[in-house]
Amino acid sequence: MLARFLSGRPAAVLSGAGLSTESGIPDYRGVTGRQRRTTPMTYQEFTGDEASRRRYWARSHVGWQAIAHARPNTGHHAVTRLVRAGAVSGVITQNVDGLHTAAGAPATIDLHGRLDRVICLGCGDLSARTRLDDRLDAANPGFRASAAAINADGDADLAPDRAADFRTVPCEVCGTGMLKPDVVFFGENVPPERVHRCYELVDAASVLLVLGSSLTVMSGLRFVRRAARAGTPIALVNQGPTRGDALAALRLDLPLGPTLSAVAEALGA
Repeated sequence: MLARFLSGRPAAVLSGAGLSTESGIPDYRGVTGRQRRTTPMTYQEFTGDEASRRRYWARSHVGWQAIAHARPNTGHHAVTRLVRAGAVSGVITQNVDGLHTAAGAPATIDLHGRLDRVICLGCGDLSARTRLDDRLDAANPGFRASAAAINADGDADLAPDRAADFRTVPCEVCGTGMLKPDVVFFGENVPPERVHRCYELVDAASVLLVLGSSLTVMSGLRFVRRAARAGTPIALVNQGPTRGDALAALRLDLPLGPTLSAVAEALGA
């Protein structure tokens, strides 16, 4: 059904956390989701409170390992096959795990940034998360902590006392700048240029294909609403309800890996 829907009209893909569950990264609200016990970090809290930054980096230092060791699953690879075959014109992902790029999807737009990069809020330098991981290990010898659970954004549920003495490190380039993962926190806006690129992709597409997103937050839902206003057909594949269901021409509640692999095969990708 989905292959027939996509046949002959290239789709823009909008993907969410549900696409990465088969890589071992839990989603927020779907079949592998749960009620997180830690409140997501806001930009204002991160930049304005040193104790909050320590707690964040302690939790993220633990949770990063799950993201770093995750590998693209059959769903990511199927999307790449569809891009290369011309059935998908481009990918917008709400995920910060970098798995579309790891699967070889060209020109993926990482709407909310990437956890494998770190930015200095002082001088703007971008560096690899692996380098920061080594520096945090050196600054916190003997720090070992196990997490009750890992969230899709790489933030771990960690006992508060484990983070109290965690030491952060400054930027290596300017020597004093505050380091932050190169992701969009709550209370922070997606860069306008990035949003504009997403709008261009959605506007040029013949179909909008939403994969593994509940569309709970407006940052993703706005693209579905934009497509609907333009009369662009929308297909949703997600396990569980979404805020865009009423706007969809096709709605499937199916596991993404097998479904996308079958679609790629049917379309000769």
